[in-house]
Amino acid sequence: MRGGIRRSVEDRMRRYWGGEPGVARPVMTAVTAPLASLYGLGIRGRNLAFDGGFFPQEDAPIPVVSVGNLAVGGTGKTPTTRWVVDLLRAGGSRPAVVSRGYGEDELLLHRRWNPEVPVIRAPRRIQGVREAADRGCDVAVLDDGFQHRWLARELDLVLLSPAHPFPPRVLPRGPYRERLGGLRRAHLLLVTAKGEGEMTRARALRETLASIPGLPPSHLLSLLPGPWESLSGAPAQPPEGPVLVVGSVARPESVRALLEETGVSCMDVLAFPDHHPYREGDVEEILRRARGRMVVTTEKDAVKLDVFRDRLPSVRVLTLRVEAGSARGPSALEAVTAMLEALRGSGGAGKGEEGAG
Repeated sequence: MRGGIRRSVEDRMRRYWGGEPGVARPVMTAVTAPLASLYGLGIRGRNLAFDGGFFPQEDAPIPVVSVGNLAVGGTGKTPTTRWVVDLLRAGGSRPAVVSRGYGEDELLLHRRWNPEVPVIRAPRRIQGVREAADRGCDVAVLDDGFQHRWLARELDLVLLSPAHPFPPRVLPRGPYRERLGGLRRAHLLLVTAKGEGEMTRARALRETLASIPGLPPSHLLSLLPGPWESLSGAPAQPPEGPVLVVGSVARPESVRALLEETGVSCMDVLAFPDHHPYREGDVEEILRRARGRMVVTTEKDAVKLDVFRDRLPSVRVLTLRVEAGSARGPSALEAVTAMLEALRGSGGAGKGEEGAG
């Protein structure tokens, strides 16, 4: 019951943020606009307190790399964090992933992707980084760490999606956690495009960001469909025939668009709230809606549905791969690699501008 209500609220808010017209839109604006003003004032006051040193930051025993975003969900933060971890390991570093653990799916997914890498759940990120250092790691990667300003960091990578309305409107009027000026704290902006369908808008957003004075450099990062897998993570054949798409992600419509790029069509979508913990009743609903069709889901959902694999034998998992090269000048891969190499060479890169808006 609660999951259904939350699902309905999330869907309505996404449609409202996306500008969908409707008779309820003026009412929602009247309610959310004053709340957004209060929220924005609170965030600005908090950032000013950090900038002025009234809220002290804690220094970590090892360098810290943060992968975060300005909006709530849907930017590809978790696969990008994996990409950064892979780059660090390829360069000889011993990274750990540190997360507040709001979504258990993200922790499970990092452990599946890199079983040799410590994945630490820590609402107070400094405790997680200290644990990483105690376990022999020489760098900590924060999954969703941009707004966690209590912990000092050497590198801030911030993701933005063209699917989010721009210019930003803060919660609950829009999906943004803070205003555009907060990006001045970052070292590098990564505009993520989920599939070729978002690439044109992603390029336009990057050009807009490049035209705003005071913002750090920005690059494009593509998240493209990867090899098909089973619920357990084993290689699998692509789905055949009409499918049921099951997902508990921030933007289920992006999953459908990616599937269409792979040639999967005739789809019905069963969307659960973001980070939803699947239970027996959910499996019953999936089977009822599938009606014998193959089920397609995301990697985040697969790690939670894996315990039901005996009841869900006909499932295919859509994986994502990061494409960071560019034929139009310096790429995200070159920029991030250079920053990580500087981090290794100096034992800690310089801080970004601490101004916020």
